Amino acid sequence: MKELNPNINTRQNPEILHESCDPVLETCASAQDFKIEHKQLKNEEQEHEEEELRRLLLPNVEELPDIPPSAVEANFTTFFAPDFMKPDHDQYVHRHANGLCVIGLAPTHVAFKDKGGITSVDFNVGKSDRSGIKVTGKRKKNAQLFESNTALCKVCTGDSSYIVRCCVKGSLLEVNDRLIKQPELLNTMPEREGYIAIMMPKPADWLKAKASLLSLEEYKKLRTEL
Repeated sequence: MKELNPNINTRQNPEILHESCDPVLETCASAQDFKIEHKQLKNEEQEHEEEELRRLLLPNVEELPDIPPSAVEANFTTFFAPDFMKPDHDQYVHRHANGLCVIGLAPTHVAFKDKGGITSVDFNVGKSDRSGIKVTGKRKKNAQLFESNTALCKVCTGDSSYIVRCCVKGSLLEVNDRLIKQPELLNTMPEREGYIAIMMPKPADWLKAKASLLSLEEYKKLRTEL
């Protein structure tokens, strides 16, 4: 930048003052343009982030299933033990990612084919009443280790009775004692409120049991009536 000569009267020579200020004005204008451009880029980035967030939170309606998955479908992987110990004694095993296994009657269990469905449930089988087992604490104190063929309960219909078994070797954490007073839950909601028991197998025992179980697709192929 040119230095102003103190001996020169800028009032009489305004061109000299203008010439000396031009670089300053150019620098200010450049800084202002940079700020505007930076602000625009920042706004564009923010808009892009908001659009990406909306895409994640609000998926395309056309990609959504006609029927949303149930809590069981969303949180568990379902396996089946068809003809377990006896023909048509089909049971399911809902396995959670944490290793817990929910045991119950598959839709094709023979008990559902009897007239009137299931009318009562008795947990007093084997040498103890399964409903009397109370497991406490993180270490699952009082949990009993059962084999895959151990009886959990007996379900009764108007014509017969059927033994429901563990299907997997593991610790029995709880039984669904609501079924004692509300056996109709087995007829109406067997995969949810009508479950039989919750087991916790060891990883090695689960892998052994899983080898003998069927996936949902394999089960549907076997039971073509579904």
